[in-house]
Amino acid sequence: MKKILLLLLGIFLMTGCNDMMNTPTRRVEEYLGKYQILDSSVLTELDSVVDNSDYSNQYKEEYKELMIKQYQNLSYKIKNEQTNGDTANVIVELEVFDYNNALNEANDYIEEHLDEFKSDDDESSDAKIEHYKINAMKEVTDKASYTINFSLVKDNKKWVLEKINDSDLEKIHGLYED
Repeated sequence: MKKILLLLLGIFLMTGCNDMMNTPTRRVEEYLGKYQILDSSVLTELDSVVDNSDYSNQYKEEYKELMIKQYQNLSYKIKNEQTNGDTANVIVELEVFDYNNALNEANDYIEEHLDEFKSDDDESSDAKIEHYKINAMKEVTDKASYTINFSLVKDNKKWVLEKINDSDLEKIHGLYED
């Protein structure tokens, strides 16, 4: 009798826990958690972003390391969850390194001091500029806060995050331009 009771209790707890894990907020937490723990899917996506970046091969690895630092230091707070039938929105306040501000300041400096970056060789000038921008990002300690509204739909009784738009990805990367 005790074994049957324990089995029934175990099934009840497992079923109840599965439902508790299947919430819009939990899905968003899983998504952002993948960045924080450097999930393989996030790193694969990052490799693609780095490969398609404007940085030369010389600086791509450093740029990737900056993004990894960003992901590991990403913090967030769930502000609100709104569910309406099979759709939901989860509003998150995200805090990341403010790489955008550092790049804007670097670009302003470069424009004002072009002579420092000029070289007889255009490639050398570009390398100096890239080096300056990467170093500006490495120095960042200030953080920026952004709000992201994640949309979810219920598919086969499971909450699924809809595709994240480019501006929200820029917020996660700390590169969002207001």
